Amino acid sequence: MDRKIYKDLLNWKNNNIEMPLMVIGARQVGKTYTIKKFCEREFQKYVYINLFENENIVELFERKISVTEKIRMLKIIIKSEQNIDVDFEKTVIFFDEVQESEEIISTLKYFNESDIHYKIICAGSLLGVKLKRMSKPFPVGKVEILYMKPMDFEEFLIADSGKDMINIIKEHFENNIPIVDIMHNELLSLYRLYICTGGMPASVKNILEVNKDILKYNKKILRNIIDGYLNDMKKYVKDATETIRIENIYNSIPTQIGNKSNKFQFSKVRSGARSKNYETALQWLLSSNLVTKICLLKVPKNPPEAFKDEDIFKLYLSDIGILNSILNINLEDIILDKEFIYKGELAENYVQQQLNINFEKIYYWKNNNTAEVDFLIQNKDGLIPIEVKAGDSVKSKSLNLYMKQFKPSYGIRICTKNYGFSNGIRTIPLYAVFLIK
Repeated sequence: MDRKIYKDLLNWKNNNIEMPLMVIGARQVGKTYTIKKFCEREFQKYVYINLFENENIVELFERKISVTEKIRMLKIIIKSEQNIDVDFEKTVIFFDEVQESEEIISTLKYFNESDIHYKIICAGSLLGVKLKRMSKPFPVGKVEILYMKPMDFEEFLIADSGKDMINIIKEHFENNIPIVDIMHNELLSLYRLYICTGGMPASVKNILEVNKDILKYNKKILRNIIDGYLNDMKKYVKDATETIRIENIYNSIPTQIGNKSNKFQFSKVRSGARSKNYETALQWLLSSNLVTKICLLKVPKNPPEAFKDEDIFKLYLSDIGILNSILNINLEDIILDKEFIYKGELAENYVQQQLNINFEKIYYWKNNNTAEVDFLIQNKDGLIPIEVKAGDSVKSKSLNLYMKQFKPSYGIRICTKNYGFSNGIRTIPLYAVFLIK
């Protein structure tokens, strides 16, 4: 399946290849598959090294010998194990699961500064966590970093039907003209299908293989991924107490998305829990890219970072399919667009996931009463409020209050209705969120 990050990989190759590339992302988002395909297509030779499986190379870089000697021996090991004569001018080396070797991460500085034109790519499922906890300094400025996330709805559409449908969505988005009803309804059906599967490549691949028949979809795929996340928490966290705290936070997020207090509460993680005891556990989840943190913007002014409240925030799961799986919602209810508990919360997490790909920072706003705006984004038009609806309701009490009080350039209502604009509020269908940039 084609991924949009492929263009970033090409850009690295064409413009910055002498700087090692590091791809950070959660387990099963497609890092290995995409990078392997890139290496096979774009280079004369490539070497794949999984450090989780190859202890010889991990041990080699831990030896107290010069880097030059380590690289000489690396070539010998590659020749012995893969029968490849490495020519560093023509060969790209892909270190997968690089979090297993702090020494290799440190050596990236050498690869960057060497007169030899090394071509190095590394990736890892818990690389973000490792970088936060390295005992050696990270080679800042010597490594290019890319973040890979689950497939967004645009990539889902590309995998399903190519780019023709996307071009139609873009055309109507740019001109703010409603799409004909038959196509609008078809796109909403695809949106609901995406809510069921999420953006994990294995999950998307499965639903397409069964011709989008939700009754034949293998729900075990996402459950296995969740089990893998929980196993990582046990495997890579040495402190048993911290492991329990990480699991407790992660398991509480699905129910807290619908929290009436409109914020994440540590007291709902466990009775008597305090934020100071869970700070490290929360940071582990954020660094692992399993969750996203959206802070309250107390006063919607620029620069927004100066007005956010770091202690009042919401947590979302990184993939809508995983959230759906944890909640064990009946997939047929989603496909048939029935009313059910958490329907609105699923739409909210979905929108967050799409926005999180296009915006470095996202916020939310609420007043001292009951008014709340789901998301605030910053673009060339300033701070833009976004309200999310799971259905076709146009009641926007909180958004209207925000518009009247703070007078943004415009507001956005995301729902199942077609494109439109009224009273300063732009209506965008749920299937077009990926175009908000």
